[in-house]
Amino acid sequence: MSEMNTQQPTTYLGRTGVEVSRLCLGTMMFGDWGNKDHEDSIRIIRRAIDSGINFIDSADIYAYGESEEILGKAIAEHGRREDLVIATKFFNGMKEQPNYRGGSRRWIMQSVEDSLRRLGTDYIDLYQMHRPDEHTDIDETLRALDDLVRQGKVRYVGSSTFQPSQVVEAQWAARENHTSRFVTEQPPYSLLARGIEADLLPTTHRHNMGTLVWSPLAGGWLSGKYRKGQELPTARRGSEKDPFDLNDPKTAAKFDAADQLGALADDLGVPLVHLALAFVLRHPGVTSAIIGPRTMEQLESQLEAASLELDEATLNRIDEIVPPGTNVDPGDAGFSNYWLDSERRR
Repeated sequence: MSEMNTQQPTTYLGRTGVEVSRLCLGTMMFGDWGNKDHEDSIRIIRRAIDSGINFIDSADIYAYGESEEILGKAIAEHGRREDLVIATKFFNGMKEQPNYRGGSRRWIMQSVEDSLRRLGTDYIDLYQMHRPDEHTDIDETLRALDDLVRQGKVRYVGSSTFQPSQVVEAQWAARENHTSRFVTEQPPYSLLARGIEADLLPTTHRHNMGTLVWSPLAGGWLSGKYRKGQELPTARRGSEKDPFDLNDPKTAAKFDAADQLGALADDLGVPLVHLALAFVLRHPGVTSAIIGPRTMEQLESQLEAASLELDEATLNRIDEIVPPGTNVDPGDAGFSNYWLDSERRR
């Protein structure tokens, strides 16, 4: 295996012809949900751009628009909007009142204008549906998004955390109705959550979609801090559940796997963060890994990961710790199947 200190490697975003960095900068931690210092957040964004990252992902729901506003300030300071591939998302409720959420034409037409204003740009490179909407026909959503593409406000459209059947349905609907299709999907994927290997990644690959994976560090479990013999972090203030309760079998299993992966990284002489990011980027169906730093230190610790190459022996050892196509904790799948709720079944 080898590790080189180079500018960020790039690849193509599905079959769009657009070239993006293998590391995509996620902005969820900029603003009230994480780093509340706007200037510091902008410095982190600028450092990422200077390192060669040209792909930045946001969402209207991140800090209820504040994250997009911070990104907009950083874009303005950068001064070369055309060098960047900016992605954002819609779907989650922005207000408690009705009709400020979902995949309806009504909401899409309003939410895109709000995001454009906050980002300070006249177009969005990749506009993504943050979650599937059981209350709206996918045809309606795609027709509205197609209008935005034709108007030049959006270059491409994508989905996030769709199930394989929903990905296929959306592709079929776009073909049937001659509208723009989802060119990307954004699922969770990490050393501890490998469920998408079984069906979703083969599905996106068959449809020539780019796949941008979120939570590649498994919500911090692969940061290197979760090791046996070390003190575990405490639950966040106001949290109803301790995410590090080792009396929970699923949490204990995740902790054991994270410790074994940390030991593997130690044997290889690399940070666990690098091993985790290199692993998800190694899959041929993955385009980019979305990193979500809150601090400059966290960003710096991840920048060189895309240049790390993993050999077969390392990959085989990873498979022994976490079998392919499985999630150590089923709750990390990113999709809660509401059809299994008791009120839906009875």
